[in-house]
Amino acid sequence: MSADRRLSLVAGLCYLVTFVTSMPALALKQPYLDGAPGADPTALRAASGLEIVLAMACLGTAVALFPILRRSSEPLALGFLGSRTLEAGLVLLGVVSMLAVPAVGSDVSARAALVALHDWAFLIGPGLLPAANAALLGSALLQGRLVPRVIPLVGLVGAPLLTVSACGTLFGWFDQVSVWGAVGALPIALWELALGLWLTFRGVRETRLAESSASYSASGVAAR
Repeated sequence: MSADRRLSLVAGLCYLVTFVTSMPALALKQPYLDGAPGADPTALRAASGLEIVLAMACLGTAVALFPILRRSSEPLALGFLGSRTLEAGLVLLGVVSMLAVPAVGSDVSARAALVALHDWAFLIGPGLLPAANAALLGSALLQGRLVPRVIPLVGLVGAPLLTVSACGTLFGWFDQVSVWGAVGALPIALWELALGLWLTFRGVRETRLAESSASYSASGVAAR
């Protein structure tokens, strides 16, 4: 197995891990954050653990793909690395605020502030930044022709839809966890799932990658 195939495999598995962790975490934490009677704080801690793994997997996708993407477009590769790192950081900010909720006990104001911090971190992080990720990564993959065109095209179509959906939540048109929010997020979810499966089982097109590497090396020599 070549080094690029190993990197593709790691990135693909990390994408799949984000799916395995994100949905159960949402189901576990939401009742407690909504103040449902009898909600178990143990479920909140379990959700926190899943979201920590989620944050590490988010970062893992960008770190694994960076050596590959930079041969197609270094600015896009750096942009994706930065955007994905910021997303992971906001996920962890949401985890910290979520874990602090049980500590404030019956203090209604403090609880509301922590839940609001969690919700806004969730909106800007996993709610909005995947649109930037799709625009940057999709453009790099499309430019380098590293995967079938339909996969990055789904991400590039989904990016503006997710942005509109996040803005709708930001301006109070609908809740993020709602039917409209789900509709806006669906193309990005399909893009990330398709990309994760492709990278895991097929990997990037190494012939295209070899051409990109030659071009990248030649441009470096010319710059010197």
